[in-house]
Amino acid sequence: MKFAIALFSPAHAPSSRRALRFAQAALADGHEIVRLFFYQDGVHSAASNVVTAQDEPDLSAEWRAFVREHTLDAVVCIAAALRRGVLNEEEAQRYERPAANLEAPWVLSGLGQLHEASQLADRLVCFGGP
Repeated sequence: MKFAIALFSPAHAPSSRRALRFAQAALADGHEIVRLFFYQDGVHSAASNVVTAQDEPDLSAEWRAFVREHTLDAVVCIAAALRRGVLNEEEAQRYERPAANLEAPWVLSGLGQLHEASQLADRLVCFGGP
């Protein structure tokens, strides 16, 4: 089965951990993930400057390692990211901000990528939300 996964909550939220465990289990069971899409506060899960408390799992680092290990298509919604100060190098320069906090393997793109993912996948599974 082909899955598209959308994450709407930040790395410290329980739904981010559930989304990661679901994605890991899906691949372990032989399924395919056509795209991970990080939207709303989920964009914080992709930020490289998230500092996790020592007694908590570092889900941002786990997400980054998971995406790299499996060479997944991991998209961060550009509008949601800009609104929350999550910028790659190009956007930091464009908006004259002092630093970038989004790097590979993440890709900034529009909400159309979520729509396309839902068309390519057998199931769109969403985690978190307002």
